[in-house]
Amino acid sequence: MAQQMLYRALVSTKWLAESIRAGKLGPGLRVLDASWYSPGTRDARKEYMERHVPGASFFDIEECRDKSSPYEMMLPSEAHFANYVGHLGISNSTHVVVYDGDQLGSFYAPRVWWMFRVFGHRTVSVLNGGFRNWLKEGHPVTSEPSNPEPATFKATLDPSLLKTYEQMMENLKSKRFQMVDSRAEGRYLGTEPEPDTKDLGSGHIRGCLNMPFMDFLTEEGFEKSPEELRAMFKAKKVDLTQPLIATCRKGVTACHIALAAYLCGKADVAIYDGSWSEWFRRAPAETRVSQRRSEKA
Repeated sequence: MAQQMLYRALVSTKWLAESIRAGKLGPGLRVLDASWYSPGTRDARKEYMERHVPGASFFDIEECRDKSSPYEMMLPSEAHFANYVGHLGISNSTHVVVYDGDQLGSFYAPRVWWMFRVFGHRTVSVLNGGFRNWLKEGHPVTSEPSNPEPATFKATLDPSLLKTYEQMMENLKSKRFQMVDSRAEGRYLGTEPEPDTKDLGSGHIRGCLNMPFMDFLTEEGFEKSPEELRAMFKAKKVDLTQPLIATCRKGVTACHIALAAYLCGKADVAIYDGSWSEWFRRAPAETRVSQRRSEKA
Protein backbone atom coordinates (compact mmCIF):
# COMPACT_ATOMS: atom_id res chain seq x y z
CA MET A 1 0.00 0.00 0.00
CA ALA A 2 1.52 3.31 -1.06
CA GLN A 3 1.59 5.83 1.77
CA GLN A 4 2.43 9.50 1.63
CA MET A 5 5.52 10.56 3.54
CA LEU A 6 4.48 11.66 7.03
CA TYR A 7 5.79 15.00 8.20
CA ARG A 8 7.94 14.75 11.32
CA ALA A 9 5.60 14.98 14.28
CA LEU A 10 8.42 15.54 16.78
CA VAL A 11 11.44 17.81 16.81
CA SER A 12 14.15 17.65 19.46
CA THR A 13 15.13 20.42 21.85
CA LYS A 14 18.61 20.29 20.30
CA TRP A 15 17.20 20.81 16.78
CA LEU A 16 15.08 23.77 17.89
CA ALA A 17 17.91 25.37 19.86
CA GLU A 18 20.21 25.08 16.84
CA SER A 19 17.52 26.50 14.53
CA ILE A 20 17.05 29.50 16.81
CA ARG A 21 20.79 30.02 17.09
CA ALA A 22 21.09 29.89 13.30
CA GLY A 23 18.49 32.66 12.96
CA LYS A 24 15.87 30.48 11.28
CA LEU A 25 12.91 31.83 13.25
CA GLY A 26 10.62 33.88 11.04
CA PRO A 27 7.89 33.32 8.45
CA GLY A 28 9.25 29.84 7.73
CA LEU A 29 9.52 28.67 11.35
CA ARG A 30 7.30 29.75 14.24
CA VAL A 31 7.24 28.45 17.81
CA LEU A 32 4.11 28.36 19.98
CA ASP A 33 3.78 27.98 23.75
CA ALA A 34 0.41 26.21 24.14
CA SER A 35 0.44 25.84 27.94
CA TRP A 36 -2.85 25.62 29.82
CA TYR A 37 -3.49 24.70 33.46
CA SER A 38 -6.55 24.08 35.59
CA PRO A 39 -7.90 27.31 37.12
CA GLY A 40 -6.27 28.05 40.45
CA THR A 41 -3.15 25.96 39.82
CA ARG A 42 -0.77 27.77 37.48
CA ASP A 43 -1.12 30.86 35.29
CA ALA A 44 0.06 29.87 31.81
CA ARG A 45 0.14 33.37 30.31
CA LYS A 46 1.97 34.80 33.32
CA GLU A 47 4.57 32.04 33.14
CA TYR A 48 4.97 32.67 29.41
CA MET A 49 5.57 36.37 30.06
CA GLU A 50 8.22 35.49 32.63
CA ARG A 51 10.12 33.00 30.47
CA HIS A 52 9.65 31.14 27.22
CA VAL A 53 11.58 29.76 24.25
CA PRO A 54 13.09 32.76 22.42
CA GLY A 55 10.77 33.90 19.64
CA ALA A 56 7.83 31.81 20.84
CA SER A 57 4.31 33.25 20.77
CA PHE A 58 1.62 32.34 23.29
CA PHE A 59 -1.15 30.20 21.83
CA ASP A 60 -4.17 30.82 24.06
CA ILE A 61 -6.40 27.79 23.67
CA GLU A 62 -9.13 29.61 25.61
CA GLU A 63 -9.23 32.20 22.84
CA CYS A 64 -8.85 29.80 19.92
CA ARG A 65 -11.97 27.71 20.51
CA ASP A 66 -15.73 27.81 19.92
CA LYS A 67 -16.88 29.96 22.84
CA SER A 68 -20.52 29.58 21.81
CA SER A 69 -20.46 25.83 22.49
CA PRO A 70 -21.75 24.53 25.85
CA TYR A 71 -18.99 21.92 25.76
CA GLU A 72 -15.33 22.25 26.64
CA MET A 73 -12.54 23.24 24.24
CA MET A 74 -14.49 22.70 21.01
CA LEU A 75 -12.79 23.56 17.73
CA PRO A 76 -13.20 27.13 16.46
CA SER A 77 -14.46 27.82 12.95
CA GLU A 78 -12.10 27.80 9.99
CA ALA A 79 -12.23 31.61 9.87
CA HIS A 80 -11.56 31.97 13.59
CA PHE A 81 -8.56 29.63 13.48
CA ALA A 82 -7.15 31.22 10.32
CA ASN A 83 -7.42 34.71 11.78
CA TYR A 84 -5.94 33.66 15.13
CA VAL A 85 -2.85 31.88 13.79
CA GLY A 86 -2.39 34.46 11.04
CA HIS A 87 -1.92 37.10 13.74
CA LEU A 88 0.82 34.87 15.19
CA GLY A 89 2.73 35.19 11.92
CA ILE A 90 1.79 31.75 10.62
CA SER A 91 1.05 31.15 6.94
CA ASN A 92 0.37 27.90 5.08
CA SER A 93 4.10 27.57 4.35
CA THR A 94 5.22 27.94 7.99
CA HIS A 95 6.72 25.06 9.95
CA VAL A 96 5.03 25.33 13.37
CA VAL A 97 6.65 23.88 16.50
CA VAL A 98 4.40 23.58 19.56
CA TYR A 99 5.33 22.99 23.20
CA ASP A 100 3.83 23.44 26.66
CA GLY A 101 5.18 23.75 30.19
CA ASP A 102 3.44 20.81 31.81
CA GLN A 103 5.53 18.76 34.24
CA LEU A 104 4.65 15.60 32.29
CA GLY A 105 6.65 16.98 29.35
CA SER A 106 3.60 17.40 27.13
CA PHE A 107 -0.09 17.96 27.72
CA TYR A 108 -1.77 20.55 25.48
CA ALA A 109 0.83 20.65 22.69
CA PRO A 110 -0.57 17.56 20.90
CA ARG A 111 -4.02 19.21 20.86
CA VAL A 112 -2.62 22.23 19.01
CA TRP A 113 -0.64 19.89 16.72
CA TRP A 114 -3.93 18.18 15.85
CA MET A 115 -5.77 21.51 15.45
CA PHE A 116 -3.34 22.57 12.75
CA ARG A 117 -3.68 19.20 11.02
CA VAL A 118 -7.49 19.17 11.16
CA PHE A 119 -7.44 22.61 9.52
CA GLY A 120 -5.28 21.29 6.68
CA HIS A 121 -1.79 22.28 7.88
CA ARG A 122 0.69 19.41 7.79
CA THR A 123 4.00 21.12 8.62
CA VAL A 124 3.53 21.09 12.38
CA SER A 125 5.59 19.37 15.08
CA VAL A 126 5.57 18.90 18.84
CA LEU A 127 8.73 19.76 20.79
CA ASN A 128 9.72 16.37 22.21
CA GLY A 129 10.27 16.70 25.96
CA GLY A 130 8.53 20.06 26.14
CA PHE A 131 9.59 23.15 28.06
CA ARG A 132 10.45 20.93 31.04
CA ASN A 133 13.40 19.43 29.16
CA TRP A 134 14.24 22.67 27.36
CA LEU A 135 14.94 24.14 30.81
CA LYS A 136 16.62 21.00 32.16
CA GLU A 137 19.07 20.97 29.25
CA GLY A 138 19.96 24.62 29.79
CA HIS A 139 18.66 26.05 26.53
CA PRO A 140 18.06 29.82 26.45
CA VAL A 141 14.84 31.45 27.63
CA THR A 142 13.57 35.00 27.44
CA SER A 143 10.82 37.24 28.80
CA GLU A 144 10.89 39.30 25.63
CA PRO A 145 7.48 39.24 23.91
CA SER A 146 7.37 38.09 20.31
CA ASN A 147 5.82 40.46 17.79
CA PRO A 148 5.63 38.47 14.56
CA GLU A 149 4.56 40.12 11.34
CA PRO A 150 0.96 38.99 10.67
CA ALA A 151 0.54 36.47 7.87
CA THR A 152 -2.30 35.05 5.82
CA PHE A 153 -3.42 31.54 6.73
CA LYS A 154 -6.11 29.63 4.86
CA ALA A 155 -7.83 26.98 6.99
CA THR A 156 -9.61 24.06 5.31
CA LEU A 157 -11.27 21.60 7.66
CA ASP A 158 -10.34 17.95 7.11
CA PRO A 159 -13.50 16.13 8.26
CA SER A 160 -11.72 12.76 8.25
CA LEU A 161 -9.79 13.77 11.39
CA LEU A 162 -12.88 14.90 13.32
CA LYS A 163 -15.91 13.04 14.70
CA THR A 164 -19.20 14.54 15.86
CA TYR A 165 -21.73 13.26 18.40
CA GLU A 166 -23.97 12.01 15.59
CA GLN A 167 -21.11 10.10 13.99
CA MET A 168 -20.22 8.55 17.34
CA MET A 169 -23.80 7.41 17.82
CA GLU A 170 -23.77 5.86 14.35
CA ASN A 171 -20.49 4.12 15.17
CA LEU A 172 -22.07 2.40 18.16
CA LYS A 173 -24.21 0.53 15.64
CA SER A 174 -21.77 0.07 12.77
CA LYS A 175 -18.67 -0.49 14.95
CA ARG A 176 -16.61 0.58 11.96
CA PHE A 177 -14.19 2.57 14.10
CA GLN A 178 -12.30 1.31 17.12
CA MET A 179 -12.64 3.75 20.04
CA VAL A 180 -9.92 4.53 22.59
CA ASP A 181 -10.27 6.79 25.66
CA SER A 182 -7.10 8.51 26.90
CA ARG A 183 -8.18 9.44 30.43
CA ALA A 184 -6.73 7.94 33.61
CA GLU A 185 -8.15 4.50 34.40
CA GLY A 186 -10.18 5.61 37.44
CA ARG A 187 -12.03 8.27 35.47
CA TYR A 188 -12.56 5.86 32.57
CA LEU A 189 -13.97 3.20 34.89
CA GLY A 190 -16.01 5.72 36.85
CA THR A 191 -14.32 4.95 40.17
CA GLU A 192 -12.73 8.41 40.37
CA PRO A 193 -14.49 11.76 39.79
CA GLU A 194 -13.85 14.09 36.88
CA PRO A 195 -11.69 16.97 38.18
CA ASP A 196 -12.75 20.63 38.31
CA THR A 197 -16.44 19.94 37.80
CA LYS A 198 -19.51 19.00 39.81
CA ASP A 199 -21.97 18.29 37.01
CA LEU A 200 -19.98 15.73 35.02
CA GLY A 201 -20.00 12.14 36.17
CA SER A 202 -17.15 9.80 35.29
CA GLY A 203 -17.21 6.70 33.12
CA HIS A 204 -16.83 6.02 29.40
CA ILE A 205 -18.61 5.45 26.11
CA ARG A 206 -19.75 1.87 25.71
CA GLY A 207 -17.24 0.00 23.55
CA CYS A 208 -14.29 2.29 24.28
CA LEU A 209 -10.92 0.83 25.25
CA ASN A 210 -8.64 2.69 27.68
CA MET A 211 -5.07 3.90 27.01
CA PRO A 212 -4.13 6.63 29.53
CA PHE A 213 -2.20 9.33 27.69
CA MET A 214 0.49 9.54 30.39
CA ASP A 215 1.60 6.04 29.39
CA PHE A 216 2.78 7.30 26.00
CA LEU A 217 5.44 9.42 27.73
CA THR A 218 8.64 8.36 29.47
CA GLU A 219 9.33 9.40 33.07
CA GLU A 220 11.63 12.08 31.65
CA GLY A 221 8.77 13.55 29.62
CA PHE A 222 9.70 12.35 26.14
CA GLU A 223 7.51 10.45 23.71
CA LYS A 224 8.15 6.71 23.79
CA SER A 225 9.72 5.08 20.73
CA PRO A 226 7.54 3.88 17.84
CA GLU A 227 8.44 0.29 18.78
CA GLU A 228 7.21 0.81 22.36
CA LEU A 229 4.07 2.57 21.15
CA ARG A 230 3.24 -0.22 18.68
CA ALA A 231 3.61 -2.75 21.48
CA MET A 232 1.24 -0.70 23.66
CA PHE A 233 -1.43 -0.60 20.95
CA LYS A 234 -0.98 -4.31 20.32
CA ALA A 235 -1.32 -5.11 24.04
CA LYS A 236 -4.66 -3.29 24.07
CA LYS A 237 -5.72 -5.12 20.89
CA VAL A 238 -5.94 -1.87 18.93
CA ASP A 239 -5.38 -2.61 15.24
CA LEU A 240 -3.53 0.32 13.67
CA THR A 241 -4.47 -0.89 10.19
CA GLN A 242 -8.14 -0.21 10.97
CA PRO A 243 -10.12 3.04 11.54
CA LEU A 244 -9.67 4.57 14.99
CA ILE A 245 -11.37 7.31 17.03
CA ALA A 246 -9.72 8.86 20.09
CA THR A 247 -11.72 10.43 22.90
CA CYS A 248 -11.15 11.81 26.41
CA ARG A 249 -12.88 14.46 28.56
CA LYS A 250 -12.70 17.45 26.21
CA GLY A 251 -10.77 16.39 23.12
CA VAL A 252 -7.33 17.37 24.45
CA THR A 253 -5.46 14.31 25.73
CA ALA A 254 -7.18 12.23 23.01
CA CYS A 255 -4.72 13.97 20.69
CA HIS A 256 -1.90 12.08 22.45
CA ILE A 257 -3.42 8.90 21.01
CA ALA A 258 -3.48 10.48 17.55
CA LEU A 259 0.16 11.56 17.96
CA ALA A 260 1.29 8.14 19.19
CA ALA A 261 -0.47 6.41 16.29
CA TYR A 262 1.03 8.95 13.86
CA LEU A 263 4.50 8.07 15.14
CA CYS A 264 3.65 4.45 14.29
CA GLY A 265 2.77 5.49 10.74
CA LYS A 266 -1.00 5.91 11.16
CA ALA A 267 -1.95 9.48 10.24
CA ASP A 268 -5.74 9.17 10.09
CA VAL A 269 -6.86 8.89 13.74
CA ALA A 270 -10.01 10.97 14.23
CA ILE A 271 -10.75 12.93 17.41
CA TYR A 272 -14.22 13.03 18.95
CA ASP A 273 -14.07 16.74 19.78
CA GLY A 274 -16.98 16.81 22.21
CA SER A 275 -15.66 13.72 23.99
CA TRP A 276 -17.02 12.73 27.41
CA SER A 277 -18.02 16.34 28.20
CA GLU A 278 -20.61 16.16 25.43
CA TRP A 279 -21.41 12.45 25.59
CA PHE A 280 -22.32 12.48 29.29
CA ARG A 281 -24.77 15.34 28.74
CA ARG A 282 -26.35 14.15 25.47
CA ALA A 283 -26.12 10.40 25.06
CA PRO A 284 -28.67 7.87 26.35
CA ALA A 285 -27.76 6.37 29.74
CA GLU A 286 -27.36 2.90 28.25
CA THR A 287 -24.45 4.13 26.12
CA ARG A 288 -22.49 5.20 29.21
CA VAL A 289 -20.52 2.75 31.31
CA SER A 290 -19.56 3.56 34.91
CA GLN A 291 -18.73 1.65 38.05
CA ARG A 292 -20.00 4.48 40.23
CA ARG A 293 -23.09 3.42 42.13
CA SER A 294 -24.83 6.69 41.36
CA GLU A 295 -24.39 6.16 37.61
CA LYS A 296 -26.53 3.90 35.48
CA ALA A 297 -24.43 1.62 33.35
